[in-house]
Amino acid sequence: MAKPLDKDLRARVVAAVASGMSRRAAAARFGISEAAAIKLMCCYQATGPVAPGQMGGHKPLKRADWRGWPMQRIGEKPDITTRELADELAERGVRVSHVSVWNFLQREDHSHKKADYTALSGTAIRA
Repeated sequence: MAKPLDKDLRARVVAAVASGMSRRAAAARFGISEAAAIKLMCCYQATGPVAPGQMGGHKPLKRADWRGWPMQRIGEKPDITTRELADELAERGVRVSHVSVWNFLQREDHSHKKADYTALSGTAIRA
């Protein structure tokens, strides 16, 4: 993932454009892409500050009202899959992907694994 431009570089680009230089010329002068200079100036004209926005961080759950149900359902049926949980949530009116269910279980520190594989006995292999 690309990192944002430094505040100092942003300020120099804004100052150069404010002094009469075109956005494309400022981009060439400071070694950034034309698109970056154009978008920087659009944001500067719209909001004022040139500081970059937040990148990354915690993204909270969109719907926290269904939190207790999956844990209850896992208690009832321990070998249920995340896809089955997502399907059952959809039946209850909450549309989420199985990845969202998996991420939820990770946040709740719940190691959700299906039943362990049991090796076949010697008689079952010969049969």
